[in-house]
Amino acid sequence: MMKLNAKELRDVDETDVKVAEKLKTLKRRPMYFILENIYDTYNIGGLFRLADALAIEKMYICGQSEIPPNAKIKKASIGTYKVVPWEYKRTAEEAIEELKTTEIKIIAVEQANNSVPYQKADYSNPIALILGNETYGVTPETLKLADQIVEIPMWGINRSLNVIVSAAIVSYWAAGTSFK
Repeated sequence: MMKLNAKELRDVDETDVKVAEKLKTLKRRPMYFILENIYDTYNIGGLFRLADALAIEKMYICGQSEIPPNAKIKKASIGTYKVVPWEYKRTAEEAIEELKTTEIKIIAVEQANNSVPYQKADYSNPIALILGNETYGVTPETLKLADQIVEIPMWGINRSLNVIVSAAIVSYWAAGTSFK
């Protein structure tokens, strides 16, 4: 298995046939990320790093989010945007509609009246995690499209965690409980 450090990832040529062949053999987890209106380009870059660490199937970048080759995304992702499959969709709903045709369970990571603690959710394969805007979270319209809503308990004064931190907690929990 090919493992690259930060410098090597930044220097990867997207047209390198050897890298492309290695990526084809990478066993990907049946997990998807749907990013809805993530404004901070460093968060998008960090989510690419997380997506690569988990070897997820694909990431959908939706709405008013920037996409690669944005310089800040490139920097924060340390080049992982070149090795993680991704696609831009105008709305999260478009990504969800595409995924629902393949029986993928859609799980929103958000605080809501009908959410369950993330540790009690059903992460049967395959799953897609909806991750929302840094200030407003997942939109109410998108929450209605989710099969399940999970939340991370917050015991302090702050209402929420950074989107990368939230994604990491829930996705690693899901990976540990469902994809062994």
